[in-house]
Amino acid sequence: MDGSAGVRVGLLDGFALERGRGGAYRVVEGLPRHAQRLIAHLSLRGRSTRAAVAGELWPEVPEDHAHGSLRSALWRVQKVAPGLVDASGGALALATGVRVDVWEFAEWAQRTLDPTADVDGATAPESALAGELLPGWYDDWVVLERERLRQLRLHALEVLADKLASAGRHGEAVQAACAAVRAEPLRESAHRALVRVHLAEGNLAEAVRAYRCFRDLVAHELGVAPTEHMEVLMSEVCLSGRWAGRAAPH
Repeated sequence: MDGSAGVRVGLLDGFALERGRGGAYRVVEGLPRHAQRLIAHLSLRGRSTRAAVAGELWPEVPEDHAHGSLRSALWRVQKVAPGLVDASGGALALATGVRVDVWEFAEWAQRTLDPTADVDGATAPESALAGELLPGWYDDWVVLERERLRQLRLHALEVLADKLASAGRHGEAVQAACAAVRAEPLRESAHRALVRVHLAEGNLAEAVRAYRCFRDLVAHELGVAPTEHMEVLMSEVCLSGRWAGRAAPH
């Protein structure tokens, strides 16, 4: 297999190595866990020296044992997926052309967060709605990256919801905001994004319902009230008179 084309590494919702041909991908079987960890590390850390990779993947064993484990992992990767890892120049990296879902997600998120980027054609890709990074993996280098990507996903979805609402694409905006709420139900900024979308579309009842659901949730789970930011957002409904004659959000 030529590692520079037709290969995709999936890290969101679990590890997967796929080989493509004719537009179709199939999972590459027979890759042991230590080889999976090597591919995942190179996907998240990028090009690294052999010593750095061995030290992070096998931190609790002597250096010579760590390097032996690395050689074994490289051999297994080469056997199952020849050409996937570039081992030239004393460093290791994934071969040029390999696709990684985390890279594609991060590129989308950065474009979405760019305030100058045009929203035309902007949609949330499947990777933006996928689960967490490598669930069940507890290596330090995975845990740190998992939290970074979680925060990046939430911020990008909230910004996307606002951008889509401003462009009048309210259905898509609701979906983006709801995805952020599902990912972190106790995150107020995600709920505020959902409320803003409902208000932008003129759905006052939906906005109030979303507010009340969040208010009741944090009261039950955390014993706290919504912050001033949420209260100010909802006060606009009452002060404008658009909710006159109906029950106030509280």
